[in-house]
Amino acid sequence: MAERNATVPADKRIDFRIGLHQGDVVIEDGDIFGDAVNIAARLEGVAEPGGICVSARVRGDAMGKLDLGFEDIGQQQLKNIARPLRVYRVRADWTGEAAGAAQPSLALPDKPSIAVLPFTNMSADPEQEFFADGIAEDVITALSCYPSLFVIARNSSFTYKGRVVEVKQIGRELGVRYFLEGSLRKSGNRIRVTAQLVESEAGKHVWA
Repeated sequence: MAERNATVPADKRIDFRIGLHQGDVVIEDGDIFGDAVNIAARLEGVAEPGGICVSARVRGDAMGKLDLGFEDIGQQQLKNIARPLRVYRVRADWTGEAAGAAQPSLALPDKPSIAVLPFTNMSADPEQEFFADGIAEDVITALSCYPSLFVIARNSSFTYKGRVVEVKQIGRELGVRYFLEGSLRKSGNRIRVTAQLVESEAGKHVWA
């Protein structure tokens, strides 16, 4: 489209905006719903005409696999999304070195900070994925009731769903000292849930 626009008058150009996010969706009557759809739609609004904006989750999955650069445009407050989301602008003209440049770390809050990561479904039943997500959301809600804690919102912590990321990177990107991770396993009528509290800077388990 960019090549086409370069050869036509300004009033004849067609400019698209694209927003990309990765996550679970619900398909119903030929349409799709869910947080992933909503976030992608909001990212589209942040993009420049003819541009592409992606979430941190998409950027993390694409790094090193595509010959593209990702310009960090910081935390963006998206409409109807509770917590600001880190957004990246796709730059096809960047070199691989620039694309992989380290991103600045977020400063730690002045009180204990924690992010609850999506719990991993380790059972053979894919329907337990929603149950695992529900457990993580319940923990986030419970921790948010304590004003002495700085708790990362679901929309930010769930960008790490399905990704293998170094613990120090999570701490830097979210600006938290601790994070909680866990898993769920189902066997017959029994469900086993495990959880580990990890100190992000040292990468050590504090509690399980």
